[in-house]
Amino acid sequence: MAENVEDLLPGIRRLGLGKRRVTMTDMTYGAGYSESSGDVYSFPKKSMPARNAYQIIHDTLKFDGDPTLNCATFLTTWMEPEAEKLIMENLGKNRVDIDEYESTERIHRRCLAHLHDLWNGPKGADATGTVVVGSSEGIMLGGLAMKWRWRLRREAAGKDTSKPNILFGANAQVALEKTARYFDIEARLVPVCEESHYCLDIHKAVDMIDENTIGMFVIFGSTYTGHYEDVAEMSKLLDKLQQEKGYDVPIHVDGASGAFIAPFAQPDLAWDFRVPRVVSISTSGHKFGLTYPGIGWVLWKAQEYLPSGLEFELSYLGGVEKTFTLNFSHPACFLIAQYYQFIRYGHEGYTRIMNACLYHARLLSVALEATGVYECFSDIHRPRGQFGFSEETRLSASNLFDETSSLGISSANPSVNEKFNWGAPVVAFRFTDWFITTHPKANQDIVSTFLRVRGWIIPNYPLPPDANTIRVLRVVVKETTSEDLINRLIRDVMWATQTMLDTETKSLGETLAKPLASDPSVTNLAHAVASSNTRTMDEHEKRSHWRGLLDKIGELKKINAGNNSTDEELADDGSSKPIYQKTC
Repeated sequence: MAENVEDLLPGIRRLGLGKRRVTMTDMTYGAGYSESSGDVYSFPKKSMPARNAYQIIHDTLKFDGDPTLNCATFLTTWMEPEAEKLIMENLGKNRVDIDEYESTERIHRRCLAHLHDLWNGPKGADATGTVVVGSSEGIMLGGLAMKWRWRLRREAAGKDTSKPNILFGANAQVALEKTARYFDIEARLVPVCEESHYCLDIHKAVDMIDENTIGMFVIFGSTYTGHYEDVAEMSKLLDKLQQEKGYDVPIHVDGASGAFIAPFAQPDLAWDFRVPRVVSISTSGHKFGLTYPGIGWVLWKAQEYLPSGLEFELSYLGGVEKTFTLNFSHPACFLIAQYYQFIRYGHEGYTRIMNACLYHARLLSVALEATGVYECFSDIHRPRGQFGFSEETRLSASNLFDETSSLGISSANPSVNEKFNWGAPVVAFRFTDWFITTHPKANQDIVSTFLRVRGWIIPNYPLPPDANTIRVLRVVVKETTSEDLINRLIRDVMWATQTMLDTETKSLGETLAKPLASDPSVTNLAHAVASSNTRTMDEHEKRSHWRGLLDKIGELKKINAGNNSTDEELADDGSSKPIYQKTC
């Protein structure tokens, strides 16, 4: 036996465990591997070390935006480490293999029972539904079920079944139109207008129904503005229509967002299975269900609303399984993560989170309108029953927010929302008419682009058909949208707006080349802006008010110009512009 390490070295080296020369495979960046070293659209011919493959993809993804600052998405961008651990531990499980993964299937059934209870399904009845990849698949299954039930009724009556149609608002998300197109159903889009809050006009919808109408999609949380369409009133109008013409039209609620908000923050609002004509509901677990992307849900009020012809029985996986999803295999890990959120937060925790989201959405809305430059098309911050922007509704919203802000940001009591309009925490806003008149060249796309400079992803898009001459910027307020982020967002929106104005008279380089502010603090900025405009202002006062806000965020500082020192007004009447210095 060797007495010292030196005697062992020859053998260690022969085994490759000792010193050896550094080769290219040891290197991460100096090995010569590149994503673009060959044709990236052809399947790679050679392999590469795992370290290099990881680094190439890792570095490529650095060009993506920051999910926390992605205000365009409704999707969940953060979960607790314990939830992520469960996801990683179960990545390899296929949800449909219920015989192999019995515990996962029990979790699936528990989640369905939780949602059946949350959406006020019939007491004592078993939950009828399934987990799906997202609410889009849920919508399609809900539409298919309505089509099959309509067809069965028509066939039993000896009537034609070749011309089914379905109604929904022109503000619909694309999944609703896909359902109609993919399954040979005529899509009848109900025009939107200002009076309908750019959502489904329930009175126009009634006039478009006939004997071939299989049902209606009612959107509970519009993608455009966050408004809830009126499910209960739509149901009443359909009851009246059936009495008059005999048309029996069911409702599928597209609750992609609202179905996880209203039960906690607005529990007294009837939109779910309490409404007689609601036969099915779909939602996204990966939106306000607080789970990472890859999960949705669809439930029917009772088994009778899911035609048996849509169900298949499979036995080749080891046990007998019923399936009625469009997709077959999909990961179990997000289902498990959803169950984690249910038992982790419970009713209390979800209520706190939804209340916080609504509070921050209202804070952002009131602050934006207080600038005088922006008006909101979303109405989540306005007193119940008040819609649309005017000086009267702006002041009413500001007063109500001030009155209720002391009730707590994340209260577990939904009563904090009682005086406000119902809706999802979405803020859709655009330039005010006054600002557009004063600055006809102002462009919201430029504001959106400048916000990207600060890391924010905030889209500027047209409203639905019949209102698509109007473009709005939109912010979806989620669990991760803290008050600190709202403060920073208000600052950056004001900076982007003023920078856009500067580009009318200066080059982009001159506009963006400025020193950092000496005091970049934004503590309580949103509240300060929200409370800064408490009365109706004339044009001169609006200009001075904007100048004061710029000064508050360090965007307007006096400098000497000879013996004079002046600040720039918001609007320019054509005279020479005063000299000022802007800071970031």
